[in-house]
Amino acid sequence: MFTRTRVQNGSLQIKGRKKGRHIWEFRYYETDGHGERQRRAATVGTRQEYPTASAARRSPVVQAILLRLNAEQPGAAAGTTEFGAVIARYEQEEMPERYSTRAAYRSYINNQIRPRWAHTPLSAVKPMAVEDWLRGLDLAPKTKSHVRSLMHTIFQCAERWELTNKNPIKLVRVRGGTKRLKTPRVLAPQQFESLLGLLREPYRTMVLVAGCLGLRVSEILALQWSDFDFPALTLLVQRSIVHGRVGDVKTEYSRDSVPLDPALAEVLVEHKKRSLPTSERWLFASPVTGKPYHQEEIQKNHIRKAGVAVGIGGDIGWHTFRHSYRSWLDDTGAPLSVQKELMRHASIQTTMNIYGKAMTDSKRLAHGRVVEMVLKSNKLKETVGENRSMAAIGS
Repeated sequence: MFTRTRVQNGSLQIKGRKKGRHIWEFRYYETDGHGERQRRAATVGTRQEYPTASAARRSPVVQAILLRLNAEQPGAAAGTTEFGAVIARYEQEEMPERYSTRAAYRSYINNQIRPRWAHTPLSAVKPMAVEDWLRGLDLAPKTKSHVRSLMHTIFQCAERWELTNKNPIKLVRVRGGTKRLKTPRVLAPQQFESLLGLLREPYRTMVLVAGCLGLRVSEILALQWSDFDFPALTLLVQRSIVHGRVGDVKTEYSRDSVPLDPALAEVLVEHKKRSLPTSERWLFASPVTGKPYHQEEIQKNHIRKAGVAVGIGGDIGWHTFRHSYRSWLDDTGAPLSVQKELMRHASIQTTMNIYGKAMTDSKRLAHGRVVEMVLKSNKLKETVGENRSMAAIGS
């Protein structure tokens, strides 16, 4: 006997509160782990946010719940499901745990994807329409590429949930999506030294760690004294902090031990004597909060101001030191395989392409050596000299 699965639509009610604005509440039934139907309720938002029941029903909260509840019969919903419902379910079930990644994805969804595509049926999302839309966004090509990748991921979820059998974003191109509009800034060691001279503690030690180890600022702020093995002269990088939230490192390759030079270890031991003791044993805890500093304020109020004061300019930031570290590794003649390990990159292409800007002095020196080899013959030098004399006479 054929049993028909009911499509659940739930119900919306306005719920009053003693304090604050009235809210919409969505009520529905859900089968628990014992197979019994249980009544559930979820807060949708205020009446100011959703003036009508129709608007509340199209909210991300309601759409995500309905998509999940009716997942057993996706065929009926596939033709009419709006992309906004898929986005909402993705936000509830699939968002990355790392705070900085979640924050970036939420920004792309709320500022770009949802305003344009939320009320578009899945079947109406076409490659060329998405490509034209991306082309018209006032964003850097690399950011457009990130938006495109996120839409691709959300459509992959829709495929897995059997709401569609194709991913139109596969065909969408973003020209120049892998190119930088601005060449990353790289400091010479002398410039870095001058910058350090104008920074007070603990910012000076933070920047010194950035320049000597090439760590990301989120990793520097998350350092704890237990991460160091001073007898073995090693440091285990294993966490990050973004906007005060402790999380995992960027990738699995970022979680690794790095060598600690004795001179740098000595600087850190001295820093430990004057650092604020905390229960978590943070290296760089604010005396005001007892928690790690926020990176933006240090960059704005200390690093960039020091850069202007020493004549480097105000366009430097935390990642400038990571790019400089990679450049200095290259300047020492370190093999690319070693550079990749020290940078803790998953791919050597990242080390070469994104962080592969050599220092100007290094290029000039290499160029000079090539010229010296070419002109090492006295006869060739004389020929070049004669050609220069003739050119001078002709002018």
